[in-house]
Amino acid sequence: MMKVLFVCHGNICRSVSAQYIFQDLVNRRGMASEFVIDSAATSTEEIGNAIYPPMKAALERRGVPVGTHRARQLKRSDYEAYNLLIGMDEENMFYMKRILGEDTEEKIHYLMEYSGHPDEIIDDPWYTRKFDACAAQIAEGCDGLLAKTLA
Repeated sequence: MMKVLFVCHGNICRSVSAQYIFQDLVNRRGMASEFVIDSAATSTEEIGNAIYPPMKAALERRGVPVGTHRARQLKRSDYEAYNLLIGMDEENMFYMKRILGEDTEEKIHYLMEYSGHPDEIIDDPWYTRKFDACAAQIAEGCDGLLAKTLA
């Protein structure tokens, strides 16, 4: 069983979008029973909040099913619970390592490492307002992540 946790600052835009996009990819391949997919925040600002409405709309335009997500904060025990912990940008990585401790098992990665653009980061659409572009970038990373997982 592959367990993947996507992480961003607030868990209402990027990480939850990656969760839903990756889950949709897995579901379409009939592989839902082989994965546990979730998302979390490095901050406490949005805990308990649903996906941000403009981000939800961007996913719906892509045909990605959106569930009843509530933001939660990353915790140290997540390191042992998941095979991969996937961040979106440098700030996420900094706080992920601060919360999780040393990455002795090399589980912490950027999502775009799995794309054709491994040096890119995924900017926070809360600030850029580019929700559709963010969803497209996340989808590219998720496609590559699934391909790598299945290889």
